[in-house]
Amino acid sequence: MKSVSSPVVKATAKAPTGIAGFDDITGGGLPCGRTTLLVGGPGSGKTILALQFLVHGAQACKEPGIFVAFEEASKRIEANAESFGWKLDELRRRKKLFFVDAQPVPDRVQSGDFDLGGMLAALEAQAREMGARRIVFDALNIVLALLPDAAAKRREIYRLHEWLLARELTGLITLQAGGDEAGAGSQKPFGFMQFMVDCAVILNHSVVQGVSQRNLRVQKYRGSSFDEDEAPFLIGKSGLEVAVARTPGRVDAKVSHERVSSGVERLDTMLGGGYYRGASVLITGSPGTAKTTLSGAFAEAACRRGERTLFVSFDSEYTEVIRNLASVGIQLNPYMKNGCLHMIPARTITGSAEIYLWRIKTLAKEHGARCLVIDPVYTWSKSGNEATAHSVVERLIDWSKADGITLLCTSLLDEMSGRTEGGSPLQISALADTWIHLNHLVQAGERNRGMSIIKSRGTAHSNQVRELILSDAGVTLTDTYTAGGEVLMGTLRWQKESADRVADEVDEVAEKLKRVRLDAEEAELEVRVKSLQVELEAKQAEKALLVRTMESRAGDLSRDRTRMGELRGADAAIPEPK
Repeated sequence: MKSVSSPVVKATAKAPTGIAGFDDITGGGLPCGRTTLLVGGPGSGKTILALQFLVHGAQACKEPGIFVAFEEASKRIEANAESFGWKLDELRRRKKLFFVDAQPVPDRVQSGDFDLGGMLAALEAQAREMGARRIVFDALNIVLALLPDAAAKRREIYRLHEWLLARELTGLITLQAGGDEAGAGSQKPFGFMQFMVDCAVILNHSVVQGVSQRNLRVQKYRGSSFDEDEAPFLIGKSGLEVAVARTPGRVDAKVSHERVSSGVERLDTMLGGGYYRGASVLITGSPGTAKTTLSGAFAEAACRRGERTLFVSFDSEYTEVIRNLASVGIQLNPYMKNGCLHMIPARTITGSAEIYLWRIKTLAKEHGARCLVIDPVYTWSKSGNEATAHSVVERLIDWSKADGITLLCTSLLDEMSGRTEGGSPLQISALADTWIHLNHLVQAGERNRGMSIIKSRGTAHSNQVRELILSDAGVTLTDTYTAGGEVLMGTLRWQKESADRVADEVDEVAEKLKRVRLDAEEAELEVRVKSLQVELEAKQAEKALLVRTMESRAGDLSRDRTRMGELRGADAAIPEPK
């Protein structure tokens, strides 16, 4: 075999695939001018990923591509990909994409005497004519399996690899493997290809608890760093979408100081003004504690502000939710009619937690939602394993924060199993910014709803337990009453309120009586003071009269004595010596 020297390719040169998430975990795409191996079981998405890689190159990177199909006819591949809207016919007419049907010929299959030389020569001419920069060999194992021995297979694999490197084409080879990853990496004689190529990607499609789950892992990537963790992916309307793992560098939360109402005035007061815009809110509680009611109040308040809202209901049809909430004064129907509120029954969504997340994100974007309600989110824990569901919830919160969407989720919390302090089944309580817990308190033969705020980041929130009352007047929270260290609710609270009211009335009457008595005493004293003052004035007048009378009498006596002396001719009185 003629030796071909490998061209020097910069390690940082990468060919974007256009697959959401995949280019993030690979740092930009597949190694440019090198060969990538894609291994996966049946139905794992190999062909879709490979074709999407070519379509993106032709449409967005000005890199025409060739698709060599060993397993299926190109017409079938095009027909299967028609739903993705890639416009393959147009790309073919513009000579940006070329399909090669390379299914083994029956005569060659029987003889086993063939090689890839002729096909590669034809591909080289085609690549030169259209200026191809990308090429895919889909299901290479189909044709190699027809070769007589392992040595022949290795020879053709080396021939293909050297041909790709010599033409500086960005090559992608797909191989069929067993349904599990272990089988994908160990099949002989193709296992050595994983050592030969510069990049290897493994697709895994499995069923966990009856739920289909797809995962992708980059096994190697020479000359580049990459995310080594397994990443879930799904096949959506526009092709593959890979879920990016939750890392701090990928979280771009929009922090806001704006408050939005919870829909319950007194709850807003307890929260210091309501929820933060863009925050994640979790409402937990056992069945019948009004989780959906608080969710509906939040949705109504959002729509009243004119904010488009998406309400995802897992437990009930949305018509039933609207009817039930109307009984407590929460009117959602007008906002459904004017299009501000979009409610969907999540029972129509089937699949894994990844499917749920993808559908909800798509619906929220289509609706332009600023507020999102998921009632309840714990259902995702039943869609596969809890670890995967927890990862989905993490990405749900990251996505809503990055888009500035205020997220409210409800979750069932079985108090009887003692998980009240341990958090929700998905452990979303540790991720949520605000956690409100609802419970039932049984007292005096009654079951009443209690509400408390367990946490609310960045808020000096109330730490009191309040009774949540649902009535025709709406959703209200009562004041706290305690007796003997216990919060009183229901009839006990009513009795306490009545007793306090009677006590207040008695105190009020007593105060009034005391005030009247004091007024009377004051009036009596004023009368007495007035009488004494009059009596004083009379005494003073009498005293003055007495003084004048005495002075007048003294004057008269002196004058009488003087006149008597004159009449008797008495001597003038001799003044006494001093």
